[in-house]
Amino acid sequence: MGAAVPRREAPDKVTGRARYTGDVALPGLAYVAVVPAAIAHGRVTAVRPERALAHAGVLAVIHGGACPRLHQTSDADLAVFQSSSVTYLGQFVAAVVAESPQIAREAARMVEVDYAVAPHRVELDTAAADLHRSPDRGPHFPTDCSHGDVEAALSHAPVRVDATYTTPPYHHHALEPHGTVAYWQAGGLTVHETTQGPSGTRDILARLFGISPDRVRVIARHVGGGFGSKAAPKAQLALAAVAAQVAGRPVKTVLTREQLSVVAGYRTPTIQRVRLGAEADGRLSAVSHVAYEQTSMTSDHAEYAAAPTRTMYAAPHRETRHWRERLHVPSPTWMRAPGECPGMFALESAMDELAHACGIDPVELRLRNDTANDPHSGLPFSSRNLAACLRTGAERFGWAERESPPAQLAGGRGFVGMGVAASTIPQYRFPSRANAQVDGRGRVTVRIAAVDIGTGARTALAQIAADTLGVGLDLVAVEVGDSALPSASWAGRSSGTTSWGTAVVRACEALRAEMARRGGALPSGGLEAASDTLDELAAPRTHSQHAFGAQFAEVAVDTVTREVRVSRLLGVFAIGRVINPVTVRSQLIGGMTMGVSMALCEEGVLDPRYGHFHTRDLAAYRVATFADVPEVEACWVDEEDVDTSPMGAKGVGEIGIVGTAAAVANAVHHATGWRVRDLPINARHLVEAEAAAGREAAEGDRAAAGEPG
Repeated sequence: MGAAVPRREAPDKVTGRARYTGDVALPGLAYVAVVPAAIAHGRVTAVRPERALAHAGVLAVIHGGACPRLHQTSDADLAVFQSSSVTYLGQFVAAVVAESPQIAREAARMVEVDYAVAPHRVELDTAAADLHRSPDRGPHFPTDCSHGDVEAALSHAPVRVDATYTTPPYHHHALEPHGTVAYWQAGGLTVHETTQGPSGTRDILARLFGISPDRVRVIARHVGGGFGSKAAPKAQLALAAVAAQVAGRPVKTVLTREQLSVVAGYRTPTIQRVRLGAEADGRLSAVSHVAYEQTSMTSDHAEYAAAPTRTMYAAPHRETRHWRERLHVPSPTWMRAPGECPGMFALESAMDELAHACGIDPVELRLRNDTANDPHSGLPFSSRNLAACLRTGAERFGWAERESPPAQLAGGRGFVGMGVAASTIPQYRFPSRANAQVDGRGRVTVRIAAVDIGTGARTALAQIAADTLGVGLDLVAVEVGDSALPSASWAGRSSGTTSWGTAVVRACEALRAEMARRGGALPSGGLEAASDTLDELAAPRTHSQHAFGAQFAEVAVDTVTREVRVSRLLGVFAIGRVINPVTVRSQLIGGMTMGVSMALCEEGVLDPRYGHFHTRDLAAYRVATFADVPEVEACWVDEEDVDTSPMGAKGVGEIGIVGTAAAVANAVHHATGWRVRDLPINARHLVEAEAAAGREAAEGDRAAAGEPG
């Protein structure tokens, strides 16, 4: 562990030998195309498939009146064609199974559907009458938290910030679209699936069709990115399994890029009000963070954007609250750093505003509000090192040379500014199982139903096994991506390496102990050992476990064209022991690049009249590329956290994105004096921010002159 080992699957990926779900070809394979709902709310009153069924090559048309009944329909997003209700535009209302994808798509356009249309609502409104609290996520993660008297503390605070921040919907748009190949054999179901969790997907399919989990197999050898969108099964999975039943042969369905914006989920938009009260020296006395989010009529998903505020800084008076509104929209889902990503944009922007109001350097303000104990749980942090990230980053980035007023661009058309933001992500370990086997020649094979979604999991797990057993890395093979292997948790919440690695360590320790008991002699048939971390992880935590970081951004803002360019980006992180610097740096840089994309580019735009996303493909939904981030650097401080995992490692998949957008927005403010509170930072929002800054300046001048406002 700690060696910069190239990814094991890299040659297969760059040469095209790696086979993804869409590449799977089986004898007799049929293809599925969907018929999307043409309304945002109402119900299907009739489906007329006759023209499609008459088309050559069409095997079946599936709809509410011609579909097998599912055993469990509590998850309405998976219960395809089990109800006539339509709750969002683009919902699957019928599907065509055909001999080729071209025939299926053509025939799908021939299916006629009649609707009873009802009024729809698709815009998040903080004054809506039907706002409701998000559900609690267990006793240790309540929806709302309150400590002390926040209102009184705010009213008496010498320095106050009260601002509202908004983020739009964000779409995952992983390189590999969601797809499924499914077939039934002897009452059992096998699927090749784009999933972040083969074991969990297997169990969901078993419940959906009323069969035993051992009759379901889910295979995901290679997954081309997920960012959370492939964590929970989507409608195309259930549709493929149903279509395979109806057709009596293997079927394949792969969502189009436009369908991904509807069916694959997205990050909910947020409206967040943050109020901070502080002493003149910048020390927080009160923090209030209230978040408003949306969900669909069929989903219980919640983002919990205010949750990271509970952990980030110490203040004697604190409150965090979450409100949701149900709308006629597709179901949102997890997206990289759910909650922390939009929530920390709001909090870290507000902290920058507080630093400005107090006349304190933004790095120094965060250092003054650092804490050794988690303000929410009261537990000590297993490791924090936020201060080290801030100080190291400030030194490496040249923060001391930050100019005030900011430096001008060549030609005097704008300014260069620097911004900083802190970041955090909670650390989770979920129960998993692993098997370690050594053959008579000393070669080791580790088996676990983990999945590598592009993070380098195969390589990291091999390094963990090699170190635990004390053998060379070339002697260790790793098998993942199949629910037939020992069950494992999903790849999400930055928990893959810590959860699976713990199971691998325990299996290898058991194998090593058995080898030692035999005096090192290996029988010809080899030895094997297994692990299950369920009991180990059931013990209550004695420490609060989080990763921390600090992002620094330098931007150039053209005040004529309103163009914002990120010229430099640095992230410094406290992430425990780094198992593989190559794959870790890749994850951190990828997260920060997504953060720049969030800050400057990405915006899901809903049409309120019809209820659909205008931004349904990569032509309309712009994402950042390498040209948008010419210089990006990721590094980490030296730490080891054995409370979080026996390897001393923490999860790194999400923390890179968390503070980046706020760092960019804070840099824009430093460059221009314009505070952008609504993402993305585009020309429209900059014009609005400039106008707001002008109004604030005018009000300040009037107040100084003793004139009425």
